[in-house]
Amino acid sequence: MTRLKVGVVLRPQATTVEALRSAWTEADVMGADSIWVWDHFFPLSGDMDAEHFEGWTLLSAMAADTSTAMVGAMVTCNSYRNPELLADMARTLDHVSGGRVYLGVGSGWFERDYDEYGYEFGTAGTRLRQLEADLPRMSSRLAKVNPPPVGRLPLLIGGAGEKVTLRLVAEYADAWNTFGPPENYQRLSAVLDDWCGKVGRDPTEIERTVSVQVDDVDGVGRYIEAGAEHVIVGLASPFDLDPLASLIAQRDEANGVV
Repeated sequence: MTRLKVGVVLRPQATTVEALRSAWTEADVMGADSIWVWDHFFPLSGDMDAEHFEGWTLLSAMAADTSTAMVGAMVTCNSYRNPELLADMARTLDHVSGGRVYLGVGSGWFERDYDEYGYEFGTAGTRLRQLEADLPRMSSRLAKVNPPPVGRLPLLIGGAGEKVTLRLVAEYADAWNTFGPPENYQRLSAVLDDWCGKVGRDPTEIERTVSVQVDDVDGVGRYIEAGAEHVIVGLASPFDLDPLASLIAQRDEANGVV
């Protein structure tokens, strides 16, 4: 039986670096399996002009401040960085963390990021086509960097698109993330299984992660039944970690930890 894992996304909006560092250090001590930030340049809710920090810079501090949890961006916008550069950044971060990095990536969607930072927004289709072109470039660079990654550096792809995104997950990813509720997750997971069959991939090779809100952390068994192996709750400042504590307790019970 697959061991259940749990994690937390610390949203870097309307907060301080000091608060973020305190939260991820505590989450690591609590026993979170994974700790994440997002990859945006502006808040996504509340005061849209509130304080905000860049994700990959934060991950460098997170990697140094923590010792046990996997770390990563949920998820990196592929449009914001050259794919070879992103692969090298992830490899370097993997060394800082001692081999605890997910390379999480998606096609991007938040138009304000693109407009204010000078990226071409294009269409959902053009962004997906660019992601498809860039994924093998990341893999190729990771095979060339010296020194190589310390850990496994699993590639996680985030998204729910049934025609393209889930096909790319089947072709390239070590892990996949999307959102609940459980019924939606189960249906999309079945679509991913179908794509695995079409491309000749063993579906059990792909870790199934799911992002949930703070009001959906109870009854994790619903997500386990839907096929999830790794449940990740998103938290906003001031980073009350009680929802993570609930996930950890349910994880330990599910895994038979006394």
